[in-house]
This record gives sequence, structure tokens and C-alpha cells, in this order.
Amino acid sequence: MKILKTILLILALGIFLFFTLRVFDFMIKENKDVVFGISFSPKYARSLELDPEEIYNKALTDLDFKYIRLSASWDELEKVKGVYDFSEMDKYMDLSAKNNVKVILAVGRKTPRWPECHLPDWASQEKYENYKAELVGYIKVVVERYKNHSALELWQVENEPFLKFGSCDKMSVSDLGEEISLVKKIDPSHEIMITDSGELSTWRKTAGAGDFFGTTVYRVVWNKFIGFWKYDWLPAWWYQVRLKWQDVSLDKAFVVELQAEPWMTGGSATSTALKKQEKSMSVERLKQNIFYTQKIGFPRSYLWGVEWWYWLEKNYPEKGEEFLEVARGLKKE
Repeated sequence: MKILKTILLILALGIFLFFTLRVFDFMIKENKDVVFGISFSPKYARSLELDPEEIYNKALTDLDFKYIRLSASWDELEKVKGVYDFSEMDKYMDLSAKNNVKVILAVGRKTPRWPECHLPDWASQEKYENYKAELVGYIKVVVERYKNHSALELWQVENEPFLKFGSCDKMSVSDLGEEISLVKKIDPSHEIMITDSGELSTWRKTAGAGDFFGTTVYRVVWNKFIGFWKYDWLPAWWYQVRLKWQDVSLDKAFVVELQAEPWMTGGSATSTALKKQEKSMSVERLKQNIFYTQKIGFPRSYLWGVEWWYWLEKNYPEKGEEFLEVARGLKKE
């Protein structure tokens, strides 16, 4: 009997706490001054059978985004050891400058988009210790090349460096610190952003590691054990609380990945039925996510999924246009 009473008491307290937190979250006003940008991946656009340069141009002209995050993916830039090809990267940086776009440029072995770890083939079978010198060399070359580019706003060093997600070897705090110091030494004129998961981390190791901090915001995810999982229970103010715990100013924090595409369950958009994709992303869900990030209140939020919107427009024109119309209506600067 005592055990039952204890269980009921814990359950009642849990319910009380849940609703108290939800009421508190409901009281937070929407911040309509949040500026929206996008993260963009040419590699991902190609995987969707799209022309990445065409999609990038549309993002700049049709959607008029002024803040974009790009990746200087190591596997794309140094396919042959010691031989660099910057032709595509230069193109996107120059297009950005031409359209008055400010770029966050990510460098490192762990950069955005699955499988997160973007090692060249010649390094992919090696242990970290065996390719570390080459990694340092690649970072040096990239930073030297773009440090004076007019489109560059911030460097991002690695992506969610301590999150166990993707195929990279585990990174240590000292590894990350060495890379940050290297970038600062080569380019003292631009500040550095470090990123982390908004749902799976306390940000203890990351929030204060750089000059800026970037968080992800995913609302519907999937894993093989529980299927689809919604983070609708997570209150928006939790993001600011963690920021204050780490003594980071609100104006130094961005949402760098706001979910605006489906969470794929093992395949790609080209091989997954649209009905299944809509379980984690729809126009209404996108609007909810935008409202949620406005309640989080960080000054800037980068949408994650522009490539998918144009894939949708190509294959399901009416649905794609709905997403693009939402994007057109957002505050861009």
C-alpha cells in the first residue's frame, strides 16, 4: 500500500511539474525579431538529384536569405592527398559576396550533414592519430584561403564535436581547443562558433568554448528502438536556461539547425514515400518549429532543409511551393 501511495505521489508531482512548466512556457512571448538564415550543402543537393548551384542561387534570389552556413568539407576539398580543389567552394563564397550574404563557414573532420564525419577516402580507414597532421594542414589551407573573403562572417570549428552521432572517432576537449587556437592564430579577425545538440546535451563543454555558440533544434526525430519521437514537451525557455548556466550572452547564441525537413528513417527523400516523410515534417510542423524558435529567443535561426524544399517543389510542386512560401515570409535581416 505504501509503495502504491509513493508511486501515485511521484506521478502526481510529475504531472504537476509538467503542467507548471508548460504554463510557464506558454507565458513566454514570441520574439518576432529573430532573423532567419539557412544551412546549405551542395553534396546533399546532389544526392537529391538537384543542381546545387541552381538551388543556391534560388536561395539567394527567390528566398532572399542573407545569412547562410556552409561547410568546407574535407572530403570534397582534398579528394587526393595533398591536392586541393576549391573551385566549388570559391563559387559559393563568391556568390554569397555578390548577394551581400554573410557566411558561417564550418571546418574540421566533423561538419554538418550525415554521416557527420567527412573524411577523404584516403583518411577514412585510418585512426585519428594517423591523419591528425593532415587534418591540421587542411584547416590551415582553408582558413588562409578565406580569411580575407568579404562573405565570411564567422568560422565554425567542427560540428557538435562531443555528440556521439555519426561516424567520427571521439574528439577530446584538448583536440577541439587545439583546432580553435589554430584558427584564431591564422585569422584573429573573425570570431569562432562551436555547436552542440539542443536536445541531447547540457552544453557544458561547448557553450563557452568559442566566441559564439550554436544549437540544433529538432522537434520530431526517429530511432530504431522507439520509432518517431517528438520533443514537443521540451519548453523553449530551457535553451536560455542552459545558456545562462554557461554564462553565455544571448546575443552570442544562434540556432544553427532548425528542423525544416523530415527526419529520414534509413533512406533518403528519393527512396522514402512522401507520406512517411510527412510524419516528421509538414508545412504546419514547419510553422510550429518557427514559432518555437522565436520563443527560444536567440537572435538568429538557420533553417535546415532548403535542399529538400526544392526537391519537394520538383517532385510535388504544390507541396513544395507551400514550404517555399513560408520561407519567403520570414524575416531575413
